[in-house]
Amino acid sequence: MKALALVDAPEHVCCRYRLRAFEPALAEAGWSLTLRALARGAFRRWFQFAQAAEFDTVLLQRRLLPGWQLSALRKRARHLVFDFDDAVLYRDSYDPRGPHCRKRVVRFARTVQFADTVIAGNDFLADCALRAGARPERVRVIPTCVATEQYRPRGSDANRDATRLDLVWIGSSSTLQGLEQQRPLWERLGREVPGIRLRVICDRFPTFAAIPVVEVPWNAATETAELAAGDVGVTWIPDDLWSRGKCGLKTLQYQAAGLPVIANPVGVHNEMVVPGVTGLLAATDDEWVEAAKRLRNDPGLRSRMGVGARSSVESGYSVGAWAETFVAAIAESGSTNSTRSASTAGRRAQAERESRPHRGPSRKSFDSERIGR
Repeated sequence: MKALALVDAPEHVCCRYRLRAFEPALAEAGWSLTLRALARGAFRRWFQFAQAAEFDTVLLQRRLLPGWQLSALRKRARHLVFDFDDAVLYRDSYDPRGPHCRKRVVRFARTVQFADTVIAGNDFLADCALRAGARPERVRVIPTCVATEQYRPRGSDANRDATRLDLVWIGSSSTLQGLEQQRPLWERLGREVPGIRLRVICDRFPTFAAIPVVEVPWNAATETAELAAGDVGVTWIPDDLWSRGKCGLKTLQYQAAGLPVIANPVGVHNEMVVPGVTGLLAATDDEWVEAAKRLRNDPGLRSRMGVGARSSVESGYSVGAWAETFVAAIAESGSTNSTRSASTAGRRAQAERESRPHRGPSRKSFDSERIGR
């Protein structure tokens, strides 16, 4: 059996974590996966869509095609899957035009209605698809997952400098602007929490006056070790429609590295961070300062939360826990017997989620009347 994935680029972070991570599970189930960047230009794209007829399943990731292109792909794809891990029907948080875009809404609705299977990265995104006209039985929630075996949790704090606390943030230039917009928060942390530093793993780096920044150039070969070199993972996202669709990759990477997490209570942060168990949620600057002080002064608490965080990601957000569900979605199967799960915990996590295709319209932060505007 052959699957074709049309993506932004094979090395794009979404492709790496949501598709390539499951390639071994697909191969074990008898599937080959071909990754191709969506062609540029009408002629090249038309030719690419014609080739789609050679595959058993075609997966379109994130892209919202013009009507004629989507129709052309739909005619040639035996089984069409749409996978998305961002609120692509909206503009992003930093677009000066605001989140609402009628063209995006129309294309998104047409895409989720045409697809045989819709794979949403979280419940908020699944609700978006349902409200746009996707058939409930076709919608599956599969979170962004990490291959936890590739992360070595940080070791004991016994040999660490007790007077220092290294917050770690990982991301790209495009998401760094979110960190920079919270400049007053990081400056305050630098003034009020002795020994604190901000360890930034990225391709460019911010400059702050009150908090030292440890610049760590991102490298695929070293990112897991660089994460584990920190003490606490941090993530902050705006409370808006785009951010509520985020799938929390930063948080998952911190947890896989055995780090407790401080995050603001927006979107999936509320699900991934269990206060006092895997990290702390902080809504205000005062709460952020209190959280940082608490973790700085209690290395044992950091260690316990790090263990809890690692356990949480292994059971709920690991590639092994979701492999069967992903293969079933690609294979147009409602069962999860097409491949073996990597762990008993993974089977339990799947059973809880597969008892329903999605959790239904549960997002109190989602304004259902605005989706069509």
